[in-house]
Amino acid sequence: MKRILIVGGVAGGASAAARARRLSEEAEIVMFERGEFVSFANCGLPYHIGGDILERDALLLQTPQSFKRRFNVDVRVFHDVIDIDRAGKTLLVRNLQTGEERREPYDQLLLSPGAAPIRPPFPGIDSPHVHTLRNIPDMDRILAALHHDKPRHVTVVGGGFIGLEMMEALHQRKLAVTLLELSDQVMAPVDKEMANLLHARIREEGVDLRLRTGLSAIESLDVQAEKTAEVPTPQRGGLRLTLSDGSHLDTGLLILAIGVKPETLLAAKAGLALGPRGGIKVDAGMRTSDPFIYAVGDAVEETDFVTGESVLIPLAGPANRQGRIAADNMLGRSETYKQTQGTAICKLFDLAVASTGLNEKRLVQLGLPFEKAYVHPGSHAGYYPGAHPVSLKLLFAPDGKIYGAQAIGKDGVDKRIDVLAVAQRAGLTVFDLQDLELTYAPPFGSAKDVVNMVGFVASNHLKGDTILCHAAEVNARHSHQMVLDVRNGPELDKLGRIPGALHIPLDELRGRLNELPRDKELLISCQVGLRGHVACRLLSQHGFKVKNLSGGFKTWQMASLLDPS
Repeated sequence: MKRILIVGGVAGGASAAARARRLSEEAEIVMFERGEFVSFANCGLPYHIGGDILERDALLLQTPQSFKRRFNVDVRVFHDVIDIDRAGKTLLVRNLQTGEERREPYDQLLLSPGAAPIRPPFPGIDSPHVHTLRNIPDMDRILAALHHDKPRHVTVVGGGFIGLEMMEALHQRKLAVTLLELSDQVMAPVDKEMANLLHARIREEGVDLRLRTGLSAIESLDVQAEKTAEVPTPQRGGLRLTLSDGSHLDTGLLILAIGVKPETLLAAKAGLALGPRGGIKVDAGMRTSDPFIYAVGDAVEETDFVTGESVLIPLAGPANRQGRIAADNMLGRSETYKQTQGTAICKLFDLAVASTGLNEKRLVQLGLPFEKAYVHPGSHAGYYPGAHPVSLKLLFAPDGKIYGAQAIGKDGVDKRIDVLAVAQRAGLTVFDLQDLELTYAPPFGSAKDVVNMVGFVASNHLKGDTILCHAAEVNARHSHQMVLDVRNGPELDKLGRIPGALHIPLDELRGRLNELPRDKELLISCQVGLRGHVACRLLSQHGFKVKNLSGGFKTWQMASLLDPS
């Protein structure tokens, strides 16, 4: 009988345990978890803090007892694995409740230790007012602090997924919130011009967003009350934060969400190979450098789908799939993990922001030649109530290969990025996007879907039908270039205009060609790019040299937004 030991539960470990049992009724499966909870919805923690998920128990997916009943898996919580004897194929396990240590033999071992929140070595970092969010006990401590200390102001450090979700959760609790982000944008997977839409929305909600601002030091403001009793009672004064710009900020509660690092101490101590990013190195079958030891989840390095590089992608979807693959291979099958695109989505108030594949920042770093296209169509037919714009950016190679995509909007963002993620994985090009047959009815989409539209724009550019330009070229245009705005006059008055642009409405263009200089390249701008395309086709057939501003004035505005902080 094969004995499979699993270190760590949640996404990777728990999915591996369940899969292993489905494949083998004979295997002995034991799972060790150093905490109390073996399988919980860690992605749902901020939503319970914010009140969207009312019942705490809804986050508890499996208990040791339910795992035993359904899968006959021996789950041992409060058990910490402190050593791996690879030669003897045993684990040294400590019972954290009794202190007892014992050796556990294995035939196959799976490591799923996850990733730990980064806690910089600042003075004051161990204050009871400083929190991170990784598991149920972390969530409980934050809720207890909110109830007991009743802070009026909270600070979140880090503008990634957890930081944004915690910012919104605390804002929903009617607290004043400051969000600190050391870089020039939140949500690093998307590019700056896309993130600018998020910055504007965050500030609309009254959140104090401070970009290019980090945390330097933490000072406790707690003071001891007068000794009116035998044991003095601390008055909860909160914290004084020193920021990277030299300013100070007083706050009642601090949430650190500046990233995570893979938990590799056990693996490194056992001599397992680590990768260039510091995670556990695994092959496509999730095997480590020891053929009897597998590893999955946030602790492992994965292979980027586009570049083939080693990457760290701490997402639940990949962890679940890796757990399943590892279980298959531990029980004699030959399955491989098909690399990672990093497809992800985040809720931000009434917006969703999602992405897949590489962003423009990464393409520039890699030195890969690329093109980009922007569209802003409605989430469904405009004549049906409730349509909202979907702002979508597509990045692609000169031959049409899809590098990545990003989208932001109130509705329909998830399904467009999901379609593009599938298209990328299937090896489709931007030319293929034109031909995708997607569901349509007025409440759900348009006859030409958002994905079709960006395929049209990208294909027209690569075919030379309508060459695209972008905000950077418009803002740094040369003397031989001129911006022509083809919107209607009231639009310019209401929405704004590009400085120095000549204005001729599209419907008047044919009759006013004599007003256009034939010795200049015309950079055509409309509101979102569609009328600009029509103008480009018209003008090019009359002998003018033209480019269309991709995404129109809306994208130019996104790219040109200045950071008020």
